Amino acid sequence: MTITWYGHSCFRLETKDFSLLIDPFSPQIGLRPPKIKDNIVLVSHDHYDHNNIEGLQEGSLLIKGPGEYEVKGVFIKGIQSFHDKIQGQGRGLNTIYAIKMEDMTIVHMGDFGQGALSEEQIEKIGDVDILMIPIGGVYTINYKEAVEAISQIEPKAVVPMHYKVPGLKVDIEGPEKFLKEMSLTPEKAEKSYKIQKKNLPAEEMKLVIFTL
Repeated sequence: MTITWYGHSCFRLETKDFSLLIDPFSPQIGLRPPKIKDNIVLVSHDHYDHNNIEGLQEGSLLIKGPGEYEVKGVFIKGIQSFHDKIQGQGRGLNTIYAIKMEDMTIVHMGDFGQGALSEEQIEKIGDVDILMIPIGGVYTINYKEAVEAISQIEPKAVVPMHYKVPGLKVDIEGPEKFLKEMSLTPEKAEKSYKIQKKNLPAEEMKLVIFTL
C-alpha cells in the first residue's frame, strides 16, 4: 500500500487497483488539494478543511458518516465521535474511520476533539495497524491528548496529522511538542510512503512523520 499525505488530514491510500481519499480540503486553507480520482472518498465531518468533494467522479462512493461499507474487498467502519468536549454542541459530530485493506487496519481519527475515547469506541475501533491522529489542538485534541488516545488504541504505527505546516492558514500548533512527548525517533517520509503488513513492528511502536 502507498500512503500519500497532502497536508492537514488529507491522505490517499492506494493499491495496484484501488484508491481511497480521506478528508479532501478546500484550497482556502492555503494548501493545494488533490484531484479526486478515487474509488472511495471519506469525509469525517462537514467543515471546509475536510469536505471538499469538488470533482468527485461518477461511480466513486462518497461516505460521510457512521456505518459499515465494503467496496472491492475494502472494508470501512465509520464510528461516531465528537468534534469537541461538550458532546458535539460546539463543533458537531465527527466520524472515525477504520479501514481494512491489504490485510492492514488503518484508522483515521478525523477532527477528533472529545478527549479520551469511550470504551465503546475503543471496542469498535479494534486492533489497529496504522493510526492517523490529529495533534495540533485548538479545533481537535492537542498533543498531550493525542498521546493519551494513542495509549488507549495501542497501534503498531502512528501518523500525526492536522498540525501547522508552511502555507497552512489554519491556526493550529506544529508537531514539535507531540514529537517530544512521544519520545520516539520518527521515521521521516516524503509525500508518499509505502508500507506492507510485514514491515509493521512486532513490539515497539513506529512513528512516521510526513513532509510536504
